[in-house]
Amino acid sequence: MPRSLRLRQSCISRIKLSLLRNGFPSQRILAEHLKIAQSTVSHFLNGKSVDFVNFVELSQALGQDWRDLVDLDAEPLGEQVEEPAAQEYAATVLISGDVGCVELSAQIQQYFAQTSYQVAIAPTPLLLAETLQSFDYWLLLLTEPSAVSEATLANVQLARELWDKTQRPTILPIAINLPWIQRLPFDLLNYLQESQPWQWQLSEPPTRLASALLDVFNQRRMALPAHELAIPWAQLTAPATRAPTPPLPTASPEIPGGQMDLESRLYIQRPPIETLCYEAIAQPGALIRIKAPRQMGKTSLMARILHQAEQQGSRIVPLSFQLANQRIFNNSDTFLQWFCASVSLELGLLDPEQLAKHWQLADLIGSNQCCKAYFEQYLLPQLATPLTLGLDEVDRVFASLEIADDFFGLLRALHEEAKRREIWKNIRLIVVHSTEVYIPLDVNKSPFNVGLPIELPEFTTSQVGELVQRYGLPQQPEMIQALMGLVGGHPFLIRLALYAIAHLNLSLEQLLQTAPTEGGIYADHLRRHLSNLEQNPPLMQAFREVVFHNTPVRLPSEQAFKLSSMGLIKLVGNDGVPRCQLYRQYFCRCL
Repeated sequence: MPRSLRLRQSCISRIKLSLLRNGFPSQRILAEHLKIAQSTVSHFLNGKSVDFVNFVELSQALGQDWRDLVDLDAEPLGEQVEEPAAQEYAATVLISGDVGCVELSAQIQQYFAQTSYQVAIAPTPLLLAETLQSFDYWLLLLTEPSAVSEATLANVQLARELWDKTQRPTILPIAINLPWIQRLPFDLLNYLQESQPWQWQLSEPPTRLASALLDVFNQRRMALPAHELAIPWAQLTAPATRAPTPPLPTASPEIPGGQMDLESRLYIQRPPIETLCYEAIAQPGALIRIKAPRQMGKTSLMARILHQAEQQGSRIVPLSFQLANQRIFNNSDTFLQWFCASVSLELGLLDPEQLAKHWQLADLIGSNQCCKAYFEQYLLPQLATPLTLGLDEVDRVFASLEIADDFFGLLRALHEEAKRREIWKNIRLIVVHSTEVYIPLDVNKSPFNVGLPIELPEFTTSQVGELVQRYGLPQQPEMIQALMGLVGGHPFLIRLALYAIAHLNLSLEQLLQTAPTEGGIYADHLRRHLSNLEQNPPLMQAFREVVFHNTPVRLPSEQAFKLSSMGLIKLVGNDGVPRCQLYRQYFCRCL
């Protein structure tokens, strides 16, 4: 059988008519369903040559046996076709991975040097939008350490945003050297879960992987297909199984990053925060607001509150707004439909007809009323228990004043309804955000001045000491003092330091010396902050003023709030100082 096939001319009209009958109102939707390029679908429907695998998949999707459609008589003419799919398509491919993948990346690049594909290796761990957007495919080689890297998360987030806008680059994730002990971080999974992952062992011949990737590119796929290398995400979200052991006085070597497992011994409580939250979430119509900069433990706390609510008999739905594609934020109508559909899907109650029915009057009564009616008339009556919603990363809503005004007004209204009507007592809300709410919300419509406010503090000296003990390190007051002098009580930065000392054989002296450099353990973290500042020159200039002064600096209120929300400064009254010496040392060199 030839590598490329074409549709018989006599079948073209019938196959085009079968699109709608099989649930595909457009070529684009069929292409998205099969994760292939729309041009491949167009070639198929118009009798042009397409890859054998694509031909079979397209035939099956349209309810046909491919053998009944193929034009075998035209096969000898295939060599005369000017633009066969495999030859005309010369995609550009970017490969990125950590130091453990250097040899594999080079071997893949060498393999493709003999083809029409242009393959480049990422020059730096933290990629720019211009770099990512210039490639059709991004081959993301994920090792266990790189999966929790801040650079990886930032790159994947950027790539997803670019894909929503321009349909490139296509992310092809490949997990290296499974099984891993660590779970895949929650935030990273949010961005990658729509992509099929493959796995690869570095001990295998790289030509086998490169050959499989060549097929993917030749078929113009928009995702890695089902293949002998394919794995489910569940393999990366659950740790490797280990024989049961009694509880240990020290922590297992969890690589710091992302949401912490509910059973993690490294989670440090910050009394009385957990107790207050557990008591609050048990109340009818509860609203808890958790605010802190990135990596202070917001999502881990939310997971524990949701677990407590579930233990109390509530149905729980964790919903990260990072899951929403950029187009979801076009207007309030689209956003609120996504919100209703996402909650329903998590509960196993998604009914498109019910959603459409409740949105019929949107032009007359508005999307907020439609959303409220959907919960009140359809969703809540289906549940025999209270419903607790954990809304994470709601910062994304702040970018649109229209959506923010409508959505947060809705949350406030639902919270107030719980004081008057029995059905709304069954809704409990946890709202998590890091960015300061620097938008003009009506005080009577904002949920940010009601409920239980929680602002996560840094670790105290005693809490850092407890974490030191859980890592199995000797209690040395001078070490604790040195670490807190460098990074304060920042939970993630403290954990990363202790992990490096306990499991990477890094001495305290080496850590302190290399910390503010590109070769230190905080390089990813610092580069991400630098990248964010570079995208906002006024903010960079304001932060420059702070790091180059040894006394607190008076800043314009909006810039002060934003830098504080990013976790770069602390506010002393109305003035700003660097959050920690690590930031002062690094940014004094960079800025």
